[in-house]
Amino acid sequence: MEHCNDFKFDLMLGQITENELADILTNKKIEVKDDSAKSYKTGNVFIEFESRGKASGIATTHSDFYAIKTSHNSFVLIETQKLKQIARKYLDKIVVGGDNNTSKGVLIPRCELL
Repeated sequence: MEHCNDFKFDLMLGQITENELADILTNKKIEVKDDSAKSYKTGNVFIEFESRGKASGIATTHSDFYAIKTSHNSFVLIETQKLKQIARKYLDKIVVGGDNNTSKGVLIPRCELL
């Protein structure tokens, strides 16, 4: 999109974007994940797909979007299908984590989520 110095155009574009976000927040299923404690330090986000030998997390979610808290008051909002696509790239680097290390997942660099 070309840059425009027209306030009315910028306002219209801003309102369209606000409406897109409002639609996500009011009409979509969002899974919220707090990974701020470790993500902030490591630069990675843990995406679980198995727990205690059963499919879980991203493998079983019915959400349209994930909202991942990556640091104090910072979230990444990403479509679940896009997150699954990214996570598949890291299946060769499965790690254990979660409560008592009973979950399996992948570590995704935060920068991949942007």
